[in-house]
Amino acid sequence: MAIVLSIGSVASNCLGFVDPLKILFLTHSFNCLAQRLWIQLTRCGHELTVEFDINDTMTIEAVALFQPDLILAPFLKRAIPEAVWRRYTCLVVHPGIIGDRGPSALDWAIMNDYREWGVTVLQANAEMDAGDIWAAETFPMRFTRKSDLYRHEVVEAATAAVLTALHRFQSGSFKPVPLDYSQSDVHGRPHAPMRQADRRIDWLKDDTCTILTKIHAADGFPGVLDTLFDQSYYLFDACSESQLTGKPGTIIAKRNNAICRATVDGAVWLGHLKPHNESQPSLKLAATVALQQRLMETPEASIVPRATASATTYRDIWYQQKNGVGYLHFAFYNGAMDSKQCKRLRDAYLEIAASNVRVIVLMGGTEFWSNGIHLNHIEYAESPADESWRNINAMNDLVQAIITTDRQLTIAALRGNAGAGGVFLSLAADFIYARESIILNPHYKSMGNLYGSEYWTYLLPRRVRADKIASLMDNRLPIGAPEAQTLGLIDAYFALDTTHFDREITAIAEKLAGSSDFAARIRQKAERRLADERQKPLQAYRDAELRRMQLNFYGFDPSYHVARYHFVHKVPHAWTPRYLAQHRRLEFNKTR
Repeated sequence: MAIVLSIGSVASNCLGFVDPLKILFLTHSFNCLAQRLWIQLTRCGHELTVEFDINDTMTIEAVALFQPDLILAPFLKRAIPEAVWRRYTCLVVHPGIIGDRGPSALDWAIMNDYREWGVTVLQANAEMDAGDIWAAETFPMRFTRKSDLYRHEVVEAATAAVLTALHRFQSGSFKPVPLDYSQSDVHGRPHAPMRQADRRIDWLKDDTCTILTKIHAADGFPGVLDTLFDQSYYLFDACSESQLTGKPGTIIAKRNNAICRATVDGAVWLGHLKPHNESQPSLKLAATVALQQRLMETPEASIVPRATASATTYRDIWYQQKNGVGYLHFAFYNGAMDSKQCKRLRDAYLEIAASNVRVIVLMGGTEFWSNGIHLNHIEYAESPADESWRNINAMNDLVQAIITTDRQLTIAALRGNAGAGGVFLSLAADFIYARESIILNPHYKSMGNLYGSEYWTYLLPRRVRADKIASLMDNRLPIGAPEAQTLGLIDAYFALDTTHFDREITAIAEKLAGSSDFAARIRQKAERRLADERQKPLQAYRDAELRRMQLNFYGFDPSYHVARYHFVHKVPHAWTPRYLAQHRRLEFNKTR
């Protein structure tokens, strides 16, 4: 059963495909893994379409319409109908090593402190996760939240494994390997779903590492059910605190969006909470937003963004300076930026811009660079329309500060994925570099035909050809770094992993800061901004965009508010959007 390859060995390799395949993606949602596979397989020339796994009837209908060569299931929560898997080869991507079976695969791997984990591509049959094996990949585990592992190691391992499986499928000679627990290299085992009882925290006994492990293993979904102020909440977004202490279980401090809770041997920060409410839907919110008035007596443990990172603690904005370069980090949960976060980030940016650095690097976070405005906090606000307006204006203030920087050169270093306003925030920088495997969603329309702002009508034409702009904004599909470079959205891409990417960015930034033509570059930048301002003032772009956004927020068409509600509450799909389900589009069926 020795069919395991090293990660990255085929992740960028499209060679060897005899002919393009017709592949139907059957998935619970178009998540980051499905998007990464869509980008990669489109790049390899395959014909793709997506059907959300809503019910058996719709799945069978989708298969009949598209008549695929192969069905790929990157993210499922139910079994594929027997009427489908008996007639078609259905490859299921399971986030576990060979032999691992059952849901909560990555949760158990984190909880059990496994040093190595993996992804298996197996063929669907009558038993969940028990089909013949087409490919597998392994990777070393990191001590981090489940969502972080999934977006990095799992996605890259799955991409490599799927490409291997497709090569083998097209060869016509490969025979998938039956799962055999008697084999010595099968280390995975069946497991039950992880329940909240398995995740329960005992604040009077569990040490900091144990608590972090439990919350990490539940991050993203479903969270760890716990009690605060006699009410039930799901806990997310935890990190350790090395200096603050207190009575175990008590809240001992707050900082911006997070609260600090004492443990038996230290403390942990909790960034996000979701109220447990069985009678109505609830939202995942910043901890200080969720608890609000209950934290009136809790002391503020403030920290400035430029503080030296000598202690382990919570910070969502910080910066470092070295060799004439300022590195501004902003690691916002899920890439969402609310009004206050935008203002704090702008303040930090202006502070570093007032220093003697020559280059400012906008580092973002490792999971996400930015995804724009904070839809959960907008939905939770007393007036979502008013909070939408405040949030987009705060984003615009930040973008304007970057555009008008006249003493430094700026770099957007896209280490994590970016979407909507986050993509256009990056365009405010002078140079844009991306990690090779990131995913960009440079559009707003999926959120109820939102028009968008962040000065995109000024920034986008500076980089993208006029004949490409409309299709880019209307296209609701993700794009990869190579495609973004071809369009002009980014200057270059390199390195699959964050460590190597950071090293390259440092070299680029320091070379730029020390270049002999630095003064000339600054002069050229100022002259271009002045010429652009004379042609059309920056404020005019903002005003025009906001007039369209005002209609989205306050107009008669409620599409934005409906789409936002469905998004933040994760309302189950009733159908697959037509831009994904190309087999259901009228023009597709006319050509058959």
